[in-house]
Amino acid sequence: MGTTLTQKIWDEHVVRREPSGEDLLYVDLHMLHEVNTPQAFEGLWASGRSVRRADLTVATEDHNTPTISIDRVDRSGPAWAQSRLLRENCARAGIPLLRLGDTAQGIVHVIGPELGLTRPGMTIVCCDSHTTTQGAFGALALGIGTRQVEHVLATQTLWLRRPKDMAVTVTGRLPADTSAKDLVLALIARIGTAGAQGHLIEYRGEAVEVLSMAERMTLCNMAVEAGSRAGVIAPDETTFDYLARRPSMPTGKDWDDEVSYWRTLRSDNDARFDREVTFDAGGLVPYVTWGTNPAQSVPLEATVPSPAQFTDASERAAAERALAYMDLKPGTAMRAVPVDAVFVGSCTNSRIEDLRAAAAVLRGRRVAANVQMIVVPGSAAVRRQACEEALDEVFAAAGADFRPLAGCSMCAALNEDRLQPGQRAASTNNRNFEGRQGRGARTHVVSPAVAAATAVAGRLATPADL
Repeated sequence: MGTTLTQKIWDEHVVRREPSGEDLLYVDLHMLHEVNTPQAFEGLWASGRSVRRADLTVATEDHNTPTISIDRVDRSGPAWAQSRLLRENCARAGIPLLRLGDTAQGIVHVIGPELGLTRPGMTIVCCDSHTTTQGAFGALALGIGTRQVEHVLATQTLWLRRPKDMAVTVTGRLPADTSAKDLVLALIARIGTAGAQGHLIEYRGEAVEVLSMAERMTLCNMAVEAGSRAGVIAPDETTFDYLARRPSMPTGKDWDDEVSYWRTLRSDNDARFDREVTFDAGGLVPYVTWGTNPAQSVPLEATVPSPAQFTDASERAAAERALAYMDLKPGTAMRAVPVDAVFVGSCTNSRIEDLRAAAAVLRGRRVAANVQMIVVPGSAAVRRQACEEALDEVFAAAGADFRPLAGCSMCAALNEDRLQPGQRAASTNNRNFEGRQGRGARTHVVSPAVAAATAVAGRLATPADL
């Protein structure tokens, strides 16, 4: 019997196997940010240990940093304390750090691929669940906890119990008015937020093969929202073309050798998966969340569902609570739901392709007078490219606030970018639980194109509605 892609990567990185079923895996790349690392370093130094492989570790400031101006940093608050500790710890350990304002700084899951640090066949870890984003390159990318960060810093290895394998085969092709964001929302609505729990998802099928790298990253980013520990896609010509343009890539024969190895990173035809799901993308339409988890999603052309529609008691109770929090009534057309704010950004949708999609809708139009729209690039490089393409002018003409600094921004609401209690937003981030974008804030997760159309209409809308 053949082996799956994730089995191949896992087995190539096993340092030691225990009878208990746990494996000690070697880690190829360890990524850090300011929020979840101070305790890990504190434990490391207290135990008298040092960082094992600083050359395989990289850090960035992204989660609670300002996006308006470096001068907005509150040097008396906890956010600055976290950044200061990251700077001190990285300097002590010799770990490369991309500070706010650096030309290569950005959201950790955006800069990994952008800088060519992410490559097929690698094991990648970061103290952030959306590390799964980088599985789009055929890498096994996992989010880990603070104690695990300390272990990786000290040993460059990680103890893990191997999850099961799950294949998500997407047939057909995405219609022109939809995106990978709509696809993953529709998929989660179908299988639920625990649908892939205990599994590693491999996305495959015709619809996946024709996706761009940016779209593949969006798909893998939200694998964790389906309960999966990771999402992966086998590398192909699209992957190689993207990587060939990245910094620090090998050239000549070394490049050819790398690509030859990368071509072996795919599931064998006779590989067995523990669970398989097939999804037809041909009839996909724009999706939007109505509740407080990504599974509570419907086509934007639909209405707010009634809790009575759910036969499962726990799902019915969750729907009742979600509708109360979101202040929505069953039967309300999703297109009739007004918004106060629109956010385009986050590690899910802040790449140049996402900004282009939003700008294409905004060009020649204006954001509604009662709506605040902010656009936050995923990296300094994304912002530079957006300016080179004059997207900044499109945003300005439309009345959208295109931020000068990259970061997580309103996705995590750890800086000044947050909603006020009761405000409602259409957002391109990945999560919509209670208070995600600010205490009492209400979030509708959408694609960049739908976000931009919503900003213009002042209510949930698709570009076709304009």
